[in-house]
Amino acid sequence: MATIISYKKTFDAYTTYELRTPDDQGAESYCTELGTIDGLTYVSVPPGVTLPEQLPQVAATLQTVTLTPELRAQLKAASPRCALIAERMVQKIRARYSIDDEMFFARIGLGSVLGVYQLPPAEKAEIQAFGEFVEAVRQWGRAERARLGL
Repeated sequence: MATIISYKKTFDAYTTYELRTPDDQGAESYCTELGTIDGLTYVSVPPGVTLPEQLPQVAATLQTVTLTPELRAQLKAASPRCALIAERMVQKIRARYSIDDEMFFARIGLGSVLGVYQLPPAEKAEIQAFGEFVEAVRQWGRAERARLGL
């Protein structure tokens, strides 16, 4: 699992001092900036990646983060990468099912639970296939966030 670190970006009249990451980052070793909360910038560092030596302005504030449930929720909300994962989850679902399909399944499923609608076997199978597909997409999203340490 990735390690999440935080640091404070600092500025002077000429430069913004940011975290240095390895130059040869491949897909599996790419450090991802998750977002900035209360002046601290959070970065996901994949397992096995060693950060290069940092400038003193960054090194002075660099620390490994212990995620609390509250911080995890804040990072998920602040992270453009998490927003992209959520968007891609919706795209995956919409590639197979329209919003009208989803609303139909919700209506008949709720009607069935409330006892006001009797599900024919074919509709029950459709709802089950939809549910399994959506859960697979949600699992993909959880796995992508887990790769970021979230």
